[in-house]
Amino acid sequence: MLPVVQGSVAEVIVRGEGMQITSHIVTTPPRDAASVVLLRDGHDGLEVFLMKRAAQSDVLGGAYVFPGGKVDQADEQAELAQALATEAAHRDLLAHLAEPGLSPQAAASLFVAAVREAREECGVALAATDLLPWVRWITPRQASLMNKRFDTRFFLAAMPEGQAALHDDHETTASEWMTPRSALQRYWAREFDMAPPQIMSLVHLHAHCTVADALAEARTRFPPTVAPEPFDHEGMRVICYPGDERHSHPTPVLPGPTRLMFRNRRFEPASGTLEELLGRR
Repeated sequence: MLPVVQGSVAEVIVRGEGMQITSHIVTTPPRDAASVVLLRDGHDGLEVFLMKRAAQSDVLGGAYVFPGGKVDQADEQAELAQALATEAAHRDLLAHLAEPGLSPQAAASLFVAAVREAREECGVALAATDLLPWVRWITPRQASLMNKRFDTRFFLAAMPEGQAALHDDHETTASEWMTPRSALQRYWAREFDMAPPQIMSLVHLHAHCTVADALAEARTRFPPTVAPEPFDHEGMRVICYPGDERHSHPTPVLPGPTRLMFRNRRFEPASGTLEELLGRR
């Protein structure tokens, strides 16, 4: 990774990976998106599948992410979406998103987008019933890493037997299965970049030893909504989450730190230590 360009908060750029901190205010509404956190049990416990986005991508270029992308108009019109929206057998599936303001068709399109993105980005064939809503992330108007906003629903899914996940060498250029602990350690060692939603998701999953444990949690609670609230302090971007003293929502909805700061060319917890990310298990 190359050195950071010095300057104002809006000019801090990690040249090697294409990540940047910007003070640009996004005035357009967030786009619906879906992301799939693929899980499997490995020798050292629960593992997650991460992919490196192509450096030229206009969304988190060069960063490690979960498979996913925005909801296309075709997703809402897809045959699967029609079936999910109309069949009584799938009402509980859509209801588990816990978004009563969504129409059945719009809710179904999120599942369809997740299934499609998993197939397109890493060649994994999932059914909508394989997906469990996990967490909802809404990009703030002051979007620290991009000039777009997304309303992304993260789904957990166990890796299907007999299939292999692999990057597509187009939108993504590398991929690997890692334990959440290993991924956070390697991020801390500057082996790759990650954005806050991926960092915090790994912090959350680090609390689980097996796929069954993580899926059990997803089944027994509704996905929390995380709407980060950023501010700048002494030239440094600080991103607060529910439960932080600077956040408008006083109750934590996620385990781990309630804020991340962009310093030392990466996002760090307030203590500046990896231990705060790993916590105790």
